[in-house]
Amino acid sequence: MSTYSPHSRNSVASPHVLIIGGGLAGLTAARLLHRAGIGFQLLEARDRLGGRILSADASGNAAADGFDLGPSWFWPAVQPAMAALVAELGVSVFPQDSAGDIVFQQTLHETPLRFPGMPEEWPSMRIAGGAGALVSALAAGLPSAAIQLNARVTRVTLDGEEIELRYVRTNGHEHRARASHVLFALPPRLLEATVSFTPALEAQNARRWRDTPTWMAPHAKLVALYDRPFWRDAGLSGAARSIVGPLVEIHDATTASGKAALFGFVGVPADHRKAAGREAIVAASVRQLARLFGPEAAGPAATLFKDWSADPLTATAADRVAGEHPIPDRLPWVGGAWRKRLLLAGSETSSSEPGYLAGAVQAAERAVGELIRGVSETEAGRGA
Repeated sequence: MSTYSPHSRNSVASPHVLIIGGGLAGLTAARLLHRAGIGFQLLEARDRLGGRILSADASGNAAADGFDLGPSWFWPAVQPAMAALVAELGVSVFPQDSAGDIVFQQTLHETPLRFPGMPEEWPSMRIAGGAGALVSALAAGLPSAAIQLNARVTRVTLDGEEIELRYVRTNGHEHRARASHVLFALPPRLLEATVSFTPALEAQNARRWRDTPTWMAPHAKLVALYDRPFWRDAGLSGAARSIVGPLVEIHDATTASGKAALFGFVGVPADHRKAAGREAIVAASVRQLARLFGPEAAGPAATLFKDWSADPLTATAADRVAGEHPIPDRLPWVGGAWRKRLLLAGSETSSSEPGYLAGAVQAAERAVGELIRGVSETEAGRGA
């Protein structure tokens, strides 16, 4: 079944783009194409937009005023493209609360140590309502008919001057779509592992995609919700570092609306987390919070836990072992027969901020700019 065919077979009068992935990069690309008057269709495999951005309520459901189970911060002083997008969308921001002492846990049986907090050179900023508010603001400016959820791409075929793409819905039915260009707003490693290409990718491109670590994929994040931010009464910032675990880095996650919480990154490797199970990891984390912040931390109103390594729409088997952070470079991501038709825009492909929210914005801007320049050059050549 073909959902749409914007052009007659092998005849492209104007660009029509398929965007694969509805996270920050995909939505930013959609916004830029829409503003440029270029037709697009966005396909997202999940039943929600946002990708690795997930702001959830106490029940774990995506919410308009939620706690971030994915990324939380950006740094406007050194990430101007991200700051500009936030300002254009009119999204409210607030600084990460860091006033007070930091707690260090060196051993399990010794009292944690307290040290004065250090001011940040570049203040960390958060989105009011959670990072999901940024996703909602982007989606609100796009035509709803151009977005499909529950559409998992499996195969891409180059057919003359068009690309045929196959995707599967949750009912198992396969659908097809055609376009002049495809923009993949996915992590390169996930893309290489889950989508087949005809003709095949050049070996060096496929290898580079496989070798690029996916940001967040090896990690798990826990959020403990409380009735009030009691740690502030004791002069603590809510920040802690531990070499004991299971949480290795902890921060105040209280929302702009005043919902109190602490969050921590789980330092237990992915395979060990899987073997231990969610309940054991959460229970051990809450006991740790009580040792660090006092007995009141032992009774959270709720806990949220997201293991990104167990999310097949984020992680591959290679991501079960934590790797290095993606490294920026300016080498081309696509070559050979696909060079003028396929573009990568996942955060990991950013030439300046790979693996950050700002990287997703920069990568999308770069990819859309390349697409528009390529189309202009093609049209100029035809005119000559």
